[in-house]
Amino acid sequence: MTSEKAKMLNGDPYDAMNSELAAERERARDLTARYNRTAADDGETRRELLSELFGSVGEDAAVEPPFRCDYGYNVHVGDDFYANFDCVFLDVRRIEIGRNCLIGPGTHIYTATHPTDAAERSEGLESGEPVTIGDDVWIGGRAVLTPGVSVGDGSVIAAGAVVVEDVPAGVAVGGNPATVVRELDDEE
Repeated sequence: MTSEKAKMLNGDPYDAMNSELAAERERARDLTARYNRTAADDGETRRELLSELFGSVGEDAAVEPPFRCDYGYNVHVGDDFYANFDCVFLDVRRIEIGRNCLIGPGTHIYTATHPTDAAERSEGLESGEPVTIGDDVWIGGRAVLTPGVSVGDGSVIAAGAVVVEDVPAGVAVGGNPATVVRELDDEE
């Protein structure tokens, strides 16, 4: 029999109220609460807590508190990653963020999703799709990335954009839903 956690990590419908998953969410809540109480000048404690919370953390990665996530272990960030205040990562599936990425305040990244059919939704099962963000990406404040999207290297997501489809490399997108506003030159 497949565990609910294995189903979640595979992207299959799973019961989020499962006791193992509930305990793992509690662990993440504890770690984020501790992280969110750290002092601005306590970089060592912040690095230790991020390393314990996230699946992998690159060199010089920083997250401004407050920060929230579901599990933490599905979040992987590269070198020189920076997330500003009030970010939320719903990481029932993998969130992969490359190196030299900047995440604006209040940005939400969602991998969790629910059935669109009301009868199925009332059964309480949910699922997820991974989110992948390439290297050298800048995501403006209050942007939302929805389940299953990928963002190509060097792209810019405008503040307030809602990304519902993949973003190619080297473009700026904005709006709801986000669309390509322009291609970015290498000199920019």
